[in-house]
Amino acid sequence: MTDTPSGCKINREVQKAHLEQRGGSRNSSSWQQPLVRRQQRNEGHPYPCAQSGSVKAGKMPEGEKMRQCKQEEEQQQKEEEREGLIEFYSSYQELFQFFCSNTTIHGAIRLVCSKKNKMKTAFWSVLFFLTFGLMYWQFGILYREYFSYPVNLNLNLNSDRLTFPAVTLCTLNPYRYSAIRKQLDKLDQITHQTLLDLYDYNMSLPQRDWSTSSTQRRSSRSLLHHVQRHPLRRQKRDNLVNLPENSPSVDKNDWKIGFVLCSENNDCFHQAYSSGVDAVREWYSFHYINILAQVPDAKALDESDFENFIYACRFNEATCDKANYTHFHHPLYGNCYTFNDNSSSLWTSSLPGINNGLSLVVRTEQNDFIPLLSTVTGARVMVHDQNEPAFMDDGGFNVRPGIETSISMRKEMTVRLGGSYSDCTEDGSDVPVQNLYSSRYTEQVCIRSCFQLNMVERCGCAYYFYPLPDGAEYCDYMKHTAWGYCYYKLLAEFKADVLGCFHKCRKPCKMTEYQLSAGYSRWPSAVSEDWVFYMLSQQNKYNITSKRNGVAKVNIFFEEWNYKTNGESPAFTVVTLLSQLGNQWSLWFGSSVLSVMELAELVLDFIAITFILAFRWFRSRQKLSPPGPPVTSQDNTAFQDEAPALSAPHRFTVEAVVTTLPSYNSLEPRGPSRDGEVGHE
Repeated sequence: MTDTPSGCKINREVQKAHLEQRGGSRNSSSWQQPLVRRQQRNEGHPYPCAQSGSVKAGKMPEGEKMRQCKQEEEQQQKEEEREGLIEFYSSYQELFQFFCSNTTIHGAIRLVCSKKNKMKTAFWSVLFFLTFGLMYWQFGILYREYFSYPVNLNLNLNSDRLTFPAVTLCTLNPYRYSAIRKQLDKLDQITHQTLLDLYDYNMSLPQRDWSTSSTQRRSSRSLLHHVQRHPLRRQKRDNLVNLPENSPSVDKNDWKIGFVLCSENNDCFHQAYSSGVDAVREWYSFHYINILAQVPDAKALDESDFENFIYACRFNEATCDKANYTHFHHPLYGNCYTFNDNSSSLWTSSLPGINNGLSLVVRTEQNDFIPLLSTVTGARVMVHDQNEPAFMDDGGFNVRPGIETSISMRKEMTVRLGGSYSDCTEDGSDVPVQNLYSSRYTEQVCIRSCFQLNMVERCGCAYYFYPLPDGAEYCDYMKHTAWGYCYYKLLAEFKADVLGCFHKCRKPCKMTEYQLSAGYSRWPSAVSEDWVFYMLSQQNKYNITSKRNGVAKVNIFFEEWNYKTNGESPAFTVVTLLSQLGNQWSLWFGSSVLSVMELAELVLDFIAITFILAFRWFRSRQKLSPPGPPVTSQDNTAFQDEAPALSAPHRFTVEAVVTTLPSYNSLEPRGPSRDGEVGHE
């Protein structure tokens, strides 16, 4: 220690004690060291150790002492620079000035380069943050467009051999099946009397053998009882006073007609119609459904007579056989036949055109049918996919008697994007409605299943038109006396979407549709009808009197091989979003991705400085709150004034510690104290 000036030594010890009190180590407080050196130079003493001294240091030449202090100061600075791995900013202002001076964002340098001109600084500050606001406003528009998930519609035109669709043909009039013939005859008698009472109309009934009616008295009395519980009535309109001026005059025909439906609690309402024809058909259909529901085995209604309905069947110049069709019964449309429904051997059209499709000659005569259920004559045809049920009341159309109907088809496929782009479903497994049909999911399948499930839940029985759920039975007023009241109330809620079926049932993501266009011509012609009817009579025992109203011809074929595929693709992908964001960023600031990283670094540095300042403030509060240790009798009284300064918060500079030291001439030995000996040296 003899070759080192005591003034420099004491100064280093003071600095070391002060640094330990601030952070505990140089690495943890290296961000304070530039501030210490700056404060020392601001006092005008380039070498702080030169201003302090001792008795021994005073004997050294002044130049030698200054040179030695300078060397030690440079060595200390090198050690500080080597040991400080991370030199952080000391304030928010220093961080902001460094960012604005070195960032690649255009315009940021203007915030710090014109400090002396406050007007320019204010102008560029407003312009800079206004530009930021406009850019993020554009960002918001881009994000809103992206999260709306727009799609592009792609139209593709394909050309290939096409699989022929399924074709369902119905007689358009229910048949008098032998299993329910007597109940229908009794219903016809009741209807005859009802129309006679209401309209004075004497409906002609076919001659029946009523000799066995005595054996069916109990069943007839039961049917009459339930028909009387739901009578067909006519009442005057309630809103005649609100009719417009151009309405026809009000007379006895301006009545509402309908039938009464009552619940088990005798809560009744009038199911009314403006047309008497509609009211009679609906009333008759209501009782007809009850009769059908009483048949325990549906196979008893399977009375297919294919040869008496289909006179001729030909596909692609080849004759059809029984393996090419299936049969089912519809309550209102009678016997129905579906062609090309066998998935194992589907028809394929080799060429487009009328000669390469399905050609049918059908019988449209209505002998032994029910005239009160159907008021039209002909046949009903529907074209649909193989895995879809035939909803004849939705997608079918009628074929006129004595007319050749030529139907050309165009296939069209629709493929929708699922997930966030639309609410379509792939197979219906994510739809909260049980599929009651033995077919794939379609929107109509789901809607009808939803109504049937609500019918079973609310009314305790199932509607006869739709498939039967497990554990349920069809509605029959022999067992469910008030099901009609419940059904019509539920039907009104269903149409108003109170049941939520239209919201629950979503569209499938893949759909196949057939666009149809029809042409009509008279068949057979006047010059050929004689030999045509003669050949039909020889082949199919055709012996009706009204020849032209008894037959019809249907041709169904592809118009062309080309078919359309309507697909969807995302209109705003992640790549498009990033490209648009980059365009906006470059437009407003002329920067790149690295400029965004600079902003991220600025935010992280800001958070770090905030934590450091908060930690310093918390430590200073901790050091000030507890009382200091008791002073022993062996402490140097010369340093009693210095002790509070050493234990003060770290925001005091080293200058303050050095300037408060007492004069070194007063450090005389006062006893065996070790501190005194050091001071004497």
